[in-house]
This record gives sequence, structure tokens and C-alpha cells, in this order.
Amino acid sequence: MTHTHTERPAHATGSGPSPGKGASGKDTDEAPLGASRAERLSALAQQHGALVTLLLVAIGASVGFDTFLTGDNLENMAVSSAFLAIVALGMTFVIITGGIDLSVGSLFALGGVLGAWGSQYGTLVALLLPLAVCGLIGLVNGLLIAKARLAPFIVTLAAMLAARGILLAITDEGSNTYLVDEKSFFASLGQEKLLGIGVPVWITVALFVVGAVMLRRSRFGQYVYAVGGNEDAAALMGAPVARTKIAVYTLSGLCAGLAGALNAAWLVSGVTILGTGMELEAISAVVIGGTLLTGGFGFISGSLVGVLLLKVIQNVINQIGSLDSAYQQVVSGAFLAVVVIAQTWLGRRRRMM
Repeated sequence: MTHTHTERPAHATGSGPSPGKGASGKDTDEAPLGASRAERLSALAQQHGALVTLLLVAIGASVGFDTFLTGDNLENMAVSSAFLAIVALGMTFVIITGGIDLSVGSLFALGGVLGAWGSQYGTLVALLLPLAVCGLIGLVNGLLIAKARLAPFIVTLAAMLAARGILLAITDEGSNTYLVDEKSFFASLGQEKLLGIGVPVWITVALFVVGAVMLRRSRFGQYVYAVGGNEDAAALMGAPVARTKIAVYTLSGLCAGLAGALNAAWLVSGVTILGTGMELEAISAVVIGGTLLTGGFGFISGSLVGVLLLKVIQNVINQIGSLDSAYQQVVSGAFLAVVVIAQTWLGRRRRMM
């Protein structure tokens, strides 16, 4: 399920740094031809360190626990990873532009409730309603950030609270739980299997392929890297900075709403308490996957690897049994701290080379 190539835009012409380059004009995606061995190793570590860690943890878990490689366990991990991965997909675009989106956890929960409520009117409503509402909230986030020049942290924090308030209003303070008909086509999107793999996993893989193509091959992807690398230089190049920011926050809202709807189909209900802290999980997965919080550098496949790494760690802790679930947060936080420190060190080292 992992997809390990680096999404890097083609270099654009014009003044200022090309998309995919930092403010210094140095290529931040990979070591240039003729680079020293240390430069190449630093680039590889930044791009594929999470994948190597994932493989090592998975090998250790398969040796230490007989149930780790069973079909049921792997399927449960894959399906549960799918929803976080879709949220992380949208978050990747946001963080590459140098932004942040704290509203995705609440939008995920809101999307699930709207999907479950809309399922009584058919699958089309169950899917389109969460996309419309969550996408609209993402659009408002983007407009306030790009046009009003408000801080992303404040705007998306307000959106997080607003979305949770809408959720509570719809469910009468959480006392109502909308159910999905288990025989409906909408429920089959969450529960059916294709070639032995859950449909949500296939949907996630398809979305990541589309996202990778958008980021690497499209002009929009070039703009995303350019805005994150150097916003002023991107504007001088003629990149639509405001439009790009609006687009990535709208995309983040759409991804969160879709993930919530699919999760409701999987659980056959709109659970109101879901999504708490999910925004931090998504940010952690994206950063662990190699995307820089400062923007201008990142890749879709790394975010997917980051999600899988977090889920494997959680699964290992659950299999140990004697450890409290709180250790999941401790380990995830420790991983995030190590990755951010490593990214900072590698970035400084490569700038000095």
C-alpha cells in the first residue's frame, strides 16, 4: 500500500526560486548531481527515513507477536489507517504551503454524522452532504487566511470549534446517533471487500495516486511548492498565491468530510465523539513522513508511510496488552519530536553544504 516516490514539481521559469526549492534557491527535494556522499545520505534520510523505520518496526512486530501478520490484524490496521490517511492527504497540501489546519478532526466527526443522517435519503446524499458542508468550511478557512491574511492557527482553531458546535446542534448535544442501513450501498462502501481488501483502502489508494499526480505533475502542484518555499518570490513569478491557499484549505476540508463519511459507512453510524485529537495525528503523520512544517518541501507518499507507522506502533502497543493506551500518545509524540529535530538538523546541514 505504500507509495514511495517523491512528488517533486517540474522547475518553473521566472524570477525567484523554482517550485520545490527553498527560499535560498537550493533544491530541497533531492541531492543534485555531483553532490557529496554526505549530501546524498542526508537527502535519502529526509525522504525515506520514515519508510525504513516502518519496515524495521513491522519486522520486529512480526517476530515478537504471532498475531501481527495475521490476515484479520493486517486488514483491521489497513482499514483503520485509511480514514486518517485521507485526512493526512489534505493536510499534506496545507503544510507544504506553510499552513496548518486544526479543524480536520471536528470536520471528520461532522462529516460522519452528516453522512449517517444523509444515508436515509440515499448514497448520493450521504456522500455529497459531508463534502459540501466540510468543503464549504474549508473554503471559508482559505478565504480568511488568503484574503484577510489571518493566521492559519487562529482561523482553523475557530473552525474546529464551530464545526464541533454544528455537530452538537445536529445531534441534540450528542444525544442522537444516526444509524446507517447495513443493507444500503453506502454501508457497503465501508464494509465490503474487493479482492480481499476493504473498499475504504482502495478508495484511499486511489486518492493518494491522484494526489501524487496533482502535486508532482500539475501546475497547481508547482504553485503549492512555490507558495510554501517563498511566498513573495512565488507572487513575483506570477503564481496565484491567494487562490492556491484557498484551494488547499478547501481540499483539506473535502478530505476530512469524505473520511468522516466513509468512517460512518464502516461503523454504520455517525459517532459524535470521534475526531478528537485527529488533527494532531494527521499533522504528526505528515511531518513524520518527511514534510517540513516550514513549508516548501514534502511528498504524498511520505504522509502515507507516516500514517502506517503510527498505526503499526499503536497496534504493537495494543498487542503488548500490559501497556495503557496512553502510551500510544507518548510514543507518537516521541517519534514526532525526534523527526522534527532530525529534519531541523538535516536542513541546516544541507544548507551548509
